[in-house]
Amino acid sequence: MFSLNRSCFLNNTSISGRSSPFSHNQRRRLPTKVVALSTSNRVQSNVSVLMENHSGTTALQEMRDGYAEVVDPKSAVTGGVQDVYGEDTATEDMPVTPWSVSVASGYSLLRDPHHNKGLAFNDKERNSHYLCGLLPPTVVSQELQVKKMMHNIRNYQVPLQKYMAMMDLQERNQRLFYKLLMDHVEELLPVVYTPTVGEACQKYGSIFNRPQGLFISLKEKGKILEVLRNWPEKNIQVIVVTDGERILGLGDLGCQGMGIPVGKLSLYTALGGVRPSACLPITIDVGTNNETLLNDEFYIGLRQKRATGQEYAELLHEFMTAVKQNYGEKILVQFEDFANHNAFNLLEKYGTTHLVFNDDIQGTASVVLAGLISAMKFVGGSLADQKFLFLGAGEAGTGIAELIALEISKQTNMPVEEARKKVWLVDSKGLIVSSRSESLQHFKKPWAHDHEPVTELVDAVNQIKPTILIGTSGKGKTFTKEVVEAMAALNEKPIILALSNPTSQSECTAEEAYNWTQGRAIFASGSPFDPVEYEGKAYVPGQANNAYIFPGFGLGLIMSGTIRVHDDMLLAASEALAEQVTPENFEKGLIYPPFKSIRKISAHIAAKVAAKSYELGLATRLPQPKDLVKYAESCMYSPAYRTYR
Repeated sequence: MFSLNRSCFLNNTSISGRSSPFSHNQRRRLPTKVVALSTSNRVQSNVSVLMENHSGTTALQEMRDGYAEVVDPKSAVTGGVQDVYGEDTATEDMPVTPWSVSVASGYSLLRDPHHNKGLAFNDKERNSHYLCGLLPPTVVSQELQVKKMMHNIRNYQVPLQKYMAMMDLQERNQRLFYKLLMDHVEELLPVVYTPTVGEACQKYGSIFNRPQGLFISLKEKGKILEVLRNWPEKNIQVIVVTDGERILGLGDLGCQGMGIPVGKLSLYTALGGVRPSACLPITIDVGTNNETLLNDEFYIGLRQKRATGQEYAELLHEFMTAVKQNYGEKILVQFEDFANHNAFNLLEKYGTTHLVFNDDIQGTASVVLAGLISAMKFVGGSLADQKFLFLGAGEAGTGIAELIALEISKQTNMPVEEARKKVWLVDSKGLIVSSRSESLQHFKKPWAHDHEPVTELVDAVNQIKPTILIGTSGKGKTFTKEVVEAMAALNEKPIILALSNPTSQSECTAEEAYNWTQGRAIFASGSPFDPVEYEGKAYVPGQANNAYIFPGFGLGLIMSGTIRVHDDMLLAASEALAEQVTPENFEKGLIYPPFKSIRKISAHIAAKVAAKSYELGLATRLPQPKDLVKYAESCMYSPAYRTYR
């Protein structure tokens, strides 16, 4: 048997001399003949197949040569990744070849999550790919598979069981997983991400079956580049990385924080349309200070205390250097759930040399700012007319505060230093004031204003008299009845945002906010709450979920070839999200649009972010598309099944 492996086939330029763009005429006549390179009557499951058209030119080579920056409006989506196998350059109705290392067929095809369709393989595909007898005779649609999976998932009573069922599906049938998540996003988002992902991380060692990303530990110091090259996908465009030290509001979960990058990247694909093969989850394991985990026989990480100082910095620097060396200048690295001191340091250190984004600092800030811009339509006036009080002065709190100050400065031409004076923060020691400056961490110092010390939140509310109260403390039940009633006494429509995750760590519940303000509060939370009925009226709480922002934000960076993140891009994302809130949403008390239209929302955010990148001269993909919204939509991954040759 003669066989060409993938790398030989794709790199052998003698196979075809064509290098011209892949024209529409060429698309229409592909493919017409299959030549199986085998001396056996039965083609082995790992044999490579060479596709030919009438001219004798290989179809795969034409597909490879035909990759273009501007996507055919009729084509399926690229998600910003080079279409090596022609899967997306082909129109939706064109058949594609299920390449893995070679053409996947038989039992191996059913075990390949990228190409497996289960009972949706039609009779022709079953005959062509040696599936006869390996599947029951019935052929079902993807829609029926979605219906069946939702029926099964709804039968589970425990959220973690639903999470495990979804992760199992992702490992068996990738396209069905994303189709399911996209079609039922409002129901399944809390399953694959917060709040359920928090419990999944806590129990990750017990439920771990197979790796879904890269684990880079202190053992790999000095060879991180080699480890990155072990990942099977080579055209990576976005990495979500954590060191597990501050997972949601649950603290140090060490290596078991991998659930966060996996969950975030699932949303990059489902909500933002970035191709799954372009996404890489990474956990950097430097140990853990969680004694419970260190003594847990099922813990999967290093059993040592956390590395700090120079040892930690050297490992992270090697990682960032290796990422850029392996994937290039335009690789997006999203930092996730690092402890405050490391989060700010990493963003500051690599913000000028890499395309980096911290969702806890910048993503949270952007989505909260969008909600506040929307809320102004309820209360009237502008952000500059408001007074803000935060409970929590970590990376989320200070990140939101800074973006609010930047937006006020932009709207009023006020110096940002002056705009900061409208924002007050309370940390574990009380109100941040000038007299505490010497003992404050550097990221808190811009928020130290002249005022006498105040230790209790309710006293801070009564003295500062804020119109907007924002919780980023990571501690539940801190917006007490006295605090909320004080806000209600000061404001006709108090804006209360309880943003800490998961639900158990929310500063107050939606029911408490509405009951304690007699239904006058404009409320949003970080994790979802059910609608609340107060005196016969239904109130629908908003969710300030970062998933509104980061998928579209990342898509905008990728599709424009942006090389650095700028604060103006975050402001553009916030404004784009706020624009998507309709009058019908406002009538229901919502300051965020419903998640069911998230892909449309993400396309608009991506377009605004890309436009700002082009304006700032940070975009490298030229020329700039005329209609960025349509271009963003054309770049989005589709989970619909493809027909196999």
